[in-house]
Amino acid sequence: MIVLGFLAAIVAGTALLMLPVSYQDRAPTLTEAAFTTTSAITVTGLAVVDTPVFWTFFGQLVVLVLIKVGGLGVMTFATVLGLLISRRLGLSRRLGAAAEARAEGIGDLSRILLGIVKVSAVIESAGAVLLFLRFWLGHGLDVGTAAWHGVFHAVSAFNNAGFALYSASLMDFVDDPFICLPLVGCIILGGIGFPVLVQLRRHWRLPHRWTMNTRLVLLGTALLLAGGTTMYLVLEWSNPKTLGPLDPAARVLAAFFQSVTTRTAGFNSLDFGQMDPITLLGTDILMFIGAGPAGTAGGLKITTFGVLFFIMLTELRGQSAVNVLGRRLARSAHREAITVVLLSVAAVTVGTAVLMGLSEETSDRLLFEAVSAFATVGLSTGITATLPEAGQWVLMVLMFLGRLGPATVAGALALRERKLLYELPKERPLLG
Repeated sequence: MIVLGFLAAIVAGTALLMLPVSYQDRAPTLTEAAFTTTSAITVTGLAVVDTPVFWTFFGQLVVLVLIKVGGLGVMTFATVLGLLISRRLGLSRRLGAAAEARAEGIGDLSRILLGIVKVSAVIESAGAVLLFLRFWLGHGLDVGTAAWHGVFHAVSAFNNAGFALYSASLMDFVDDPFICLPLVGCIILGGIGFPVLVQLRRHWRLPHRWTMNTRLVLLGTALLLAGGTTMYLVLEWSNPKTLGPLDPAARVLAAFFQSVTTRTAGFNSLDFGQMDPITLLGTDILMFIGAGPAGTAGGLKITTFGVLFFIMLTELRGQSAVNVLGRRLARSAHREAITVVLLSVAAVTVGTAVLMGLSEETSDRLLFEAVSAFATVGLSTGITATLPEAGQWVLMVLMFLGRLGPATVAGALALRERKLLYELPKERPLLG
């Protein structure tokens, strides 16, 4: 149901963007409309046309609605609409929404989903107001335009989408903390996941009551933000095409903003096409890890990466049980983490290989595009629009797989579940 729901949303969005009221000078091709829709519904942000120039206000509104639906989740969005209209839900819709929202049951699902909508509305509204005031008072936009820019960028940031109403993304605001920091707040709050937000609201003074998920997400977020900021400062400090021309304070702000946005948000205030190849490789790693589960971010997820790290640490120490931040890890999580990682690596590897066969671009840039698409980040070295149409369809597939999760798609494609009524003899191969 989740897979079919996203596919239906992509078809509907593509049809809307091909209407004459959606574009300005020329009609989009099927690939351009489908790519924009897929990028918006998967909250990625990659683009093959210039969003503020190519689309009309109606077209931009369609993109914004797709971002909102994709950020909440198609099943979650449909379920909330059903709640508001009919005040009741069928079992199949409850199960679909629970799976998409990563809820542990369906008994209290209505309250959980409405809570998700309220939390996202409050954060997006706060971000929109701050951005509106800055666009209006600080950058001379008229009230209507400033309000629209504030709403669009706040929703895009909270949903980790990365679509912007400026052709150069946010490069014109690289040294403006009143634009960058509200966006950073929206990105981080959307990326850590709704379960973490709910638990922090209830028990923010009681860390001992936090779940393993909350502890992993908060610790991993802090470490990755600090590590990413340091990486950009060290590697790009004297690069005359990125951080070099900025004053020291602006360099720190720009490095921090890039570190945040690589967590699958997709905005950029620096030109990634001018960065050193080693910086692009470090960015690949940050994008691939992503942010927290059950939120608006993509990537492998901090929790998956953390579980693998503690499994490795346990093996190196020669211990039997895997303990994670004061809790013992369930054995089923071992297999799930390994499955997600292997499927994700396979998707990125195959996608990059296909792009290398279709394009003359260098492998580091193609790998960057593939990771950005799969992790639903939206950052680009500037080659997305120049790729052949077949390459753009490859990126669409990667965005779709990344938003739903490779394990979800693989499960949807499985013909049926089969339970074995017997066990085979146990044996251990030589490893390493």
